[in-house]
Amino acid sequence: MTKKNTDEMSFLDHLEDLRWHLIRITLSILICATVAFIFSGFIFEHIVFAPKRMDFPTYKWLCKASEFIGISDTTFCAAEFPFKIQSRQMAGQFSADIWTSIYAGFVIAFPYVIYQFWSFISPGLHQKERRHSRGFIFTTSFLFFLGVLFGYYIVTPLSINFLANYSISPEVVNEFDISSYISTVRSASLASGFVFELPIVIYFLTKIGLVTPQIMRKYRKFALVIVLILSAIITPPDLASQIIVAIPILILYQVSIYISKVVVKNQNKKQKAHV
Repeated sequence: MTKKNTDEMSFLDHLEDLRWHLIRITLSILICATVAFIFSGFIFEHIVFAPKRMDFPTYKWLCKASEFIGISDTTFCAAEFPFKIQSRQMAGQFSADIWTSIYAGFVIAFPYVIYQFWSFISPGLHQKERRHSRGFIFTTSFLFFLGVLFGYYIVTPLSINFLANYSISPEVVNEFDISSYISTVRSASLASGFVFELPIVIYFLTKIGLVTPQIMRKYRKFALVIVLILSAIITPPDLASQIIVAIPILILYQVSIYISKVVVKNQNKKQKAHV
């Protein structure tokens, strides 16, 4: 397909261009998902089911931290979790394998997905802005992977620890369905990955004039409430977990204010240069 100047492209040309980018994105995810499916044994054993074992690094660290401050009776130092994972449907394990591979494929292919997204919008940008494409792809991917790691090593174990040990009665035995367990791991990891993209979102919203650093400072208190609500959604309902999740989000909010300030400053310089 020949590359056309963005000014000469009609609406249908743009749609055709978008279609090819979406095809490439889909193919990249499917290829990575196929590789993940081939290595699904390793993925389930060492990644998906790792947070349900007490030798997971986060539990070791929290156990040591609890002992350091004098708390000996804590679930972080238990021998094992009081629950089992089961599959209650004929295709339960097969479906879990397929969908886990697809989500893993998306995570692995994320930098290429962002590259395709940037390739679609970059023809409409100035030459100077296009020069920063590599930085954009790297930063976006870095923040996403950082968020996924935060979700996997912090949010996921806190959620599993809380929910596995929560009990309304000794009569009730915890036997979680495989889809429910995987959904907890997946949601916590991917949600954190997307939340960590806040600076990128603010960058574009500032570029199009919807957000300014003044607005972000003015509504900082409301943002704090939203962050706490968001933390309560993606973590178990205990204060310690919510604070642990809220801290990096608040840091990202402060970084976003700085990014918004830089963007506005650069835009003002350009306006003065054209006067």
